[in-house]
Amino acid sequence: MPSPQHLLLKQFLTAATGPLARRPPSIEAMRLTLEVGSLFQFLPWGVHLEAFRLDGMAAEWIRPTKADPRRVLLYLHGGGYVLGSLNTHRSVVGTLAQRCGMHALAIEYRKAPDYPFPAALHDALLAYRWLLREGYQPHDIMLAGDSAGGGLALALLLALRESQDPMPAAAIGLSPWTDLMLPTSTLRRVADEEIQLLEALAIRGWGALYAAEMPLTAPLVSPVQADLHDLPPLLLQTSDAEVLYDDVVKFAAKAKAAGVPVTLQTFSGLVHWWHLFWRFLPEARHALDQVAAFTRGIWAAQAAAAAVMRAAQRAGQNGVAASRPRARF
Repeated sequence: MPSPQHLLLKQFLTAATGPLARRPPSIEAMRLTLEVGSLFQFLPWGVHLEAFRLDGMAAEWIRPTKADPRRVLLYLHGGGYVLGSLNTHRSVVGTLAQRCGMHALAIEYRKAPDYPFPAALHDALLAYRWLLREGYQPHDIMLAGDSAGGGLALALLLALRESQDPMPAAAIGLSPWTDLMLPTSTLRRVADEEIQLLEALAIRGWGALYAAEMPLTAPLVSPVQADLHDLPPLLLQTSDAEVLYDDVVKFAAKAKAAGVPVTLQTFSGLVHWWHLFWRFLPEARHALDQVAAFTRGIWAAQAAAAAVMRAAQRAGQNGVAASRPRARF
């Protein structure tokens, strides 16, 4: 059952969306509102910010004091491919990096409608390949994103596979948007919740803005439509009350059927973007702790595999040495 804090948040969001049903705001107005709201989002204590330009694109290193500098979380923010920024997601990226014990790279990828598909995907590819050029090893990199950013992270995996780039260690989708078609069945499911219905109608329009001339069913636009073989381990989190719930569950099932290691974590009754309210919601903190546990599991599995390989190499060397004839004097 959702916490009292979540109940208050939902009541606030429901009240705030009331006027939107009568007069939907422009994308510019929504962007401004989110930017103003981000003024109250702060990095956790002990996390440091380093802004820079990544091949001309605005980017940020978010570095927890005690993090392992070898390991990087490449984070792609959500916002329906039209909203969101480094500012709006800095706080959640900071706490996620701190909990996971790694540095995070966040990028200001280009957004629709000014820059439709494939601009955002190209920017994500640019950032990943930049990390490789900077000397970071693929097995030390994880991808992560929320909502549209989660879908973009999954599309990035597909693009890396098709271009035969080395794959990252894993990918994390926080309520990822995997199907820009947004089936009518989803609209029927959320019809009784005004806030969710408005959200569903809005992102349906945003999906068309992002896809532009591409079909909404194109695999790199809607990853659930892709062949999902040969992907690294995935962690997917979603709430059964979200607009995107059906699509996340469908994607997880399809990926598992393709042989991909998938961890699907389902929460009950939470609004979309609940992770961003981690300072206020115990459910968000719990979810982010689950992400951290997943990343520790990936690193532990890597260490175990490396130990087995070293043991096999030593055994092989010892076997070769034992088979050599002794010199006679």
